Amino acid sequence: MEIGLQDALQQFNIGKGAWYGWKNSSAGEVYSNLKLNDETAVMPTEEEVNAKIAELQVIENRKSGYPAIGDQLDMLFHAIDGDETLKTQFADFYTALKEVKDDNPKP
Repeated sequence: MEIGLQDALQQFNIGKGAWYGWKNSSAGEVYSNLKLNDETAVMPTEEEVNAKIAELQVIENRKSGYPAIGDQLDMLFHAIDGDETLKTQFADFYTALKEVKDDNPKP
């Protein structure tokens, strides 16, 4: 998912509903067309907004790039299963997952 201006603007002036709007609806939803609708809100700078967009894009890219949590846990389990030292260090975690796997074997 591509992060945009409105995604970033939601991160500013938290708790203030509809704090921003557009000066001219035909001019598009771009930073230069922003106006404050709430006099108690603070207008973030374009640099702050661009930095927030970049930050949120990294978070979104990671979310969509990581394997599903179940797959991550399975990879972790197999890494621990193959190393006796890790089995000791993560005994509770390993034992809990192993019990589920043993109780539900693959056909």
